Amino acid sequence: MVNNKKTSFNRRSFLGSTAVGAAGVYLGAQAPLSLAQDLRISEVGDTVSTHHGRVRGLMREGVQQFWGVPYGDNTAGANRFMPPQAPQAWSGIRDAFQIGSRSYQGPYAFEPAPVVLAMNRLEDDGEDCLNLNVFTPRTDGEPMPVMVWMHGGGHRYGSGNYLMYDGTLLAKKEDVVVVSVSHRLNIFGYMHLADIGGDKWAESTNVGTQDLVAALQWVQDNIEEFGGDPDRVTIFGQSGGGGKTSSLMAVPSAAGLFHGAIAQSGSTIRGITSDAANEGVERYLNKLNISANQLDRLQDLTPQQIEEALYGEPAVEGFPMGPVIDGNFIPRHPWDPSAPSYSAEVPFMAGSTETEGGWVGPPPYELSDVDMLESFKTRLSNNNEGQARELISLYQGKFPDRRNQMLWLTAAADNSARWNAQELNRLKYEQDSAPSYLYFFDWHSPVHDNRMGSYHTLEIPFVFNNVDVAASMTGADSYRYELAHVMSAAWAAFARTGNPNHSDMPNWAPFSTENYPTMMFGDEVRLSNDPNKEERLALAGIREQT
Repeated sequence: MVNNKKTSFNRRSFLGSTAVGAAGVYLGAQAPLSLAQDLRISEVGDTVSTHHGRVRGLMREGVQQFWGVPYGDNTAGANRFMPPQAPQAWSGIRDAFQIGSRSYQGPYAFEPAPVVLAMNRLEDDGEDCLNLNVFTPRTDGEPMPVMVWMHGGGHRYGSGNYLMYDGTLLAKKEDVVVVSVSHRLNIFGYMHLADIGGDKWAESTNVGTQDLVAALQWVQDNIEEFGGDPDRVTIFGQSGGGGKTSSLMAVPSAAGLFHGAIAQSGSTIRGITSDAANEGVERYLNKLNISANQLDRLQDLTPQQIEEALYGEPAVEGFPMGPVIDGNFIPRHPWDPSAPSYSAEVPFMAGSTETEGGWVGPPPYELSDVDMLESFKTRLSNNNEGQARELISLYQGKFPDRRNQMLWLTAAADNSARWNAQELNRLKYEQDSAPSYLYFFDWHSPVHDNRMGSYHTLEIPFVFNNVDVAASMTGADSYRYELAHVMSAAWAAFARTGNPNHSDMPNWAPFSTENYPTMMFGDEVRLSNDPNKEERLALAGIREQT
């Protein structure tokens, strides 16, 4: 393949790429094996010792799989709203054959896109949810880089068990160890009690994020037994997982537990203030008629009662759920006003998809001129119709063949996830301690009659090399295999060395504010300097007026 600045390949050149073309045939043949946990198509794998007991995995596709391995104790009862505790030790051999429970999701958990719902295993909810999955090509030999996945769903929903998060094919192809983590979410993970409960509750804040730190500590303590290198651990995640990745970079107790970080279409630039968190807790406790000196009562309620008090009529509206600036576990806003010092030496990558909001609905195929003007005016231009018309003209000039719906989705993404990814890279660059890399995923999926574009979550199957498992999201274009090869290899190269470059793609320059070098993953893979500069500056100018 040609390795130059413009492009290394595109859809048209795919059939000439025999090596990856063959890999595509292989993936297509094997994809059904990953669609469910069917023990009939697996072999019993290796037995590995952890600090808390021995676990036996499965062998599938030549990869060792360990499902539902506990990294923490059950969080029910006296452990509810408390920092994670070490898992209970066990004797004998524990079979790690089945996924574990996920955290309680709340009554309004849903997938905006049916094509993503197809990836959701909808496993049981429970408080015994501190578990992880490990995918490794081997359990001995030369230590491999480790990639720890933080799932999406904000800090409210989701788990590490989605079908598209299965690390088998990524581990096999790139010779890395993949770990996917589930942790406490929703009110169970983000009730801030540290300011009102006295000494017993002094660490009862951000416990969902504390769970992630505990998982990373488990990786440090145990991953060598699974063939991983504890000195080459990269955390990565998408949407809420990108927010978790960027917030973990600002957690003092997480320092040294990871050595690279990737935030995909998600960020936590500012956290929730303790005042806002306290106000929400006060309203919640008032509804339960529980005072500050009666917090033990929270541990006697059923999970259903905990949720009913939050969501039942009248609901506690606006209850904050996410990282709280508690002054200790998270001392300050993670990325405001600067990149966090605790991860200054950690290489970083961040990016977005072109039409993030295309996953909602999916959206209608087209948007009328009137509705487009209204969206640009109310959502991007502070109700200034003149500015809205100028923005529309700018986007129409940039994309003369793009229909209104896609123009709107592109502009909305420019003003949200794309701006956040650029801002994270800018702040990391200004810190001047470790390189960062900016990407932009603009491959459009054909599903739902091309209505979704390059939508939120679409890059995940390419990173995990799971495009057939996620055919509901990607469709059946054979070029998917080439793009999945390039992206999964780039993510693995970053995990291996802190640099995403490899021989089958153009040179990816580190980010700088001079020219915003951006790796574009689409019908062509190419490096582009500041690809949305005019739009970025126009939106920034409007933002500065507010």
